Amino acid sequence: MDFSRRAFVGGALLTPLASSLAAGVASVRNFDLTWASGRTIQITDWRPRGRERGLVLFSHGALSAPQLYEAVIGRWVADGWRVMAPLHVDSERHPHTKDFPGLASWGARIEDMRALSAHVGNRPWVAAGHSYGGLVALTMGGAAAVPPPGISGPLSDLNVSAVVAFSPPAPVPVLCTAEGYSRISVPALIQTGTADNPPAGPGLAPVPGSWKGHLVPYDAALPGGNRYGLVLEGVDHYFGGLICRYEVPGPKQAERLEDAMRISSQFMRGFGASDKGARRMLDRQVIDSLPVRLLRK
Repeated sequence: MDFSRRAFVGGALLTPLASSLAAGVASVRNFDLTWASGRTIQITDWRPRGRERGLVLFSHGALSAPQLYEAVIGRWVADGWRVMAPLHVDSERHPHTKDFPGLASWGARIEDMRALSAHVGNRPWVAAGHSYGGLVALTMGGAAAVPPPGISGPLSDLNVSAVVAFSPPAPVPVLCTAEGYSRISVPALIQTGTADNPPAGPGLAPVPGSWKGHLVPYDAALPGGNRYGLVLEGVDHYFGGLICRYEVPGPKQAERLEDAMRISSQFMRGFGASDKGARRMLDRQVIDSLPVRLLRK
């Protein structure tokens, strides 16, 4: 299994919160949860100004960190969502990342989300994530992923009301198959871009057209469950360095990121906050053509 920087999501040095994020945030705090094994899980908690619309539990990409998604989290917080996110053990910023090589991070990620879900209690929440975190979010929403060693019981969480998965990995036999993705049990929005092409292997060039693998969770999902697929023209894995890896050369794909945030916000309002008007607005944008291709089944 290739856990290279590009295969899922790479890390970068943290940058200060953007003004757009700070403007919509009433408070940001870090706190620790403790798993049954004694392992400490660092959580970042963003609270919106004004009335809280709902709760989002966010899972970052491999090697990354929650603060590298300020352009995503800031938009959701400004829209009234409280966002909470763990620092997973595979992050380059985690103090014990070397203790979790390869697939050891898969089980730890499930534990992180279980601990966070238990902390927030019996209330509905939107599972969201990018890349490796997109797989985590889809698993929370019912996708039948491969259980990590040492993890028992259902991997999904009954409190999940909807899933937003940015660029989840294509089927990987040791993580989740296409059949497993077809078991998503809640409304879901799965996003990718036509330049979101992973490489054939370490040090190899991206494979043209391989971006379609990120859309498999949508393609495999059964019809009739409010599943949406979003394809953005010219968008790569990092929106040109606007999320997750700020150091990539770009060009920045700001217009398409704005499209992704607008549509994800409407989806979350519709299915995470039961806003029928948002659902109708979302469905009016369904179109099978680029640059913003929105599919629904």
